[in-house]
Amino acid sequence: MSTAVLESPPLLAVEIVSPNNADDDYRYKRSEYAVREIPEYWIIDPEAKKVSILLLVSGFYEVTELTEEQEIKSSLFPELKLTVKQIFEV
Repeated sequence: MSTAVLESPPLLAVEIVSPNNADDDYRYKRSEYAVREIPEYWIIDPEAKKVSILLLVSGFYEVTELTEEQEIKSSLFPELKLTVKQIFEV
């Protein structure tokens, strides 16, 4: 079995919270992604109907939690026009 090794970190990581492993997405992966210096990390939580946007600042993530009609604002993709509600309407 082979694995992919990236030369540089991805610009964005997106995780969808699993009902049985919420701690993985909210706690453990956060520190793994920070060490890899991924600048932006989204946590999509279908059960709570919220999206957390995490921006890497000085090695730690600053979190903004969004719900309902709040617009997702990405520093990497400023042209993005998307609300939390639109994510969960699919």
